[in-house]
Amino acid sequence: MCRKVRELLSQADVTMTERDFFAEPFTEDGLRSLLGANPARDAFAARSPTVKKLGLDLDALSDDELLKLMIEEPRLIRRPIVVIDGQLIPGANEKRLAGLL
Repeated sequence: MCRKVRELLSQADVTMTERDFFAEPFTEDGLRSLLGANPARDAFAARSPTVKKLGLDLDALSDDELLKLMIEEPRLIRRPIVVIDGQLIPGANEKRLAGLL
């Protein structure tokens, strides 16, 4: 998590649990649980260089296929993912979080 996001959450007295997606990869059930009712596409890092490297056609991929790709390659998960009061905020930045806190 970037320093500014961490500081903002800390100042708002938010309890944080950090997870390194690379050291502790998601299982399919774990990622589905985190996403809840949100489609995998919401948390998919579509602008990641990995998309180009893998030659992915995102328009042709289903939500289940995107989810499986994120499990296989954590670089395809938008980071950081923040959950506040059950609301998933993939790719959270300080501006977006400031409006929610």
